[in-house]
Amino acid sequence: MGLFDKLAGWLGLKKEVNVLCLGLDNSGKTTIINKLKPCNAQAQDIVPTIGFSIEKFKTSRYSCSSVLHPFSYSFFHQLYMEGQAIIFVIDSADKLRMVVAKEELDTLLNHPDIKHRRIPILFFANKMDVRDALSSVKVSQLLCLENIKDKPWHICATDALKGEGLPEGVDWLQGTMRAHVNERGSVRLHSQTCSPC
Repeated sequence: MGLFDKLAGWLGLKKEVNVLCLGLDNSGKTTIINKLKPCNAQAQDIVPTIGFSIEKFKTSRYSCSSVLHPFSYSFFHQLYMEGQAIIFVIDSADKLRMVVAKEELDTLLNHPDIKHRRIPILFFANKMDVRDALSSVKVSQLLCLENIKDKPWHICATDALKGEGLPEGVDWLQGTMRAHVNERGSVRLHSQTCSPC
């Protein structure tokens, strides 16, 4: 079973949940999305997404769509409006681009379709297996996550290749989103790659 099967377990026959998966290119979004899939749908070899692609996978309880594209908030206006949760992936080993990740996060948080909503944000501080990777506490400080006062958020240290830290994040997301899910449907995951302009 994939990690999102845990979400499906409590969703049952409830409303569709749209989860946006965002982050800079090469942060590990594609690998994380692969780990969220049911085991029989997981790819053995992960190839970074270039350009635009849509991927859908289903089990009996949910469907998941993955959209990867260079950051274009106006282009994905509809996705942001419908998004009910955000997974923001950070490459903890890429210290030089941490400033860029913060800029992209700030842009996201100030987007009109996100700014005034209490949408939960799960941060995956990925690539913790890499030597000298920043701790999740340090990543949180550099991204100034303590300034996010109007949205529930959580940060997990992860090694997406091994799946470490992902269950903790999914558990938090499950608990946080439970109150927002009350009708029949499925889970859909949208993913987008941030690229510096």
